[in-house]
Amino acid sequence: MSAKTTTNAIPLSITLTPTEIRALKLARDGDLYPQDAKRWTHLNATVTYARSDRFKERPIKVKVVTTTTLEQLRDYGLLRSLDAEIGSSEPAHAITMAGKMWLLKHK
Repeated sequence: MSAKTTTNAIPLSITLTPTEIRALKLARDGDLYPQDAKRWTHLNATVTYARSDRFKERPIKVKVVTTTTLEQLRDYGLLRSLDAEIGSSEPAHAITMAGKMWLLKHK
């Protein structure tokens, strides 16, 4: 007798756009918090400078994700809300294990 397990996981055969892939990689680096103008980024994100630039002349812009991209990734099951009680787009979002597995398999 063999035990058969079933999972409710999203198949990893989802095709993402380059914008969604960048958003997923940004979420992998840290939780995404709402900012102004329907944008999401890391908490207390500021402009940084390249480590190799000793004169700090070339700033690296803060990477942001739009609300629509965030909602698409949440619908795919690749992102999750950190506060499930609210259920809207206001709480912070984090990457799920399915999102991490998608990145490992595809990029």
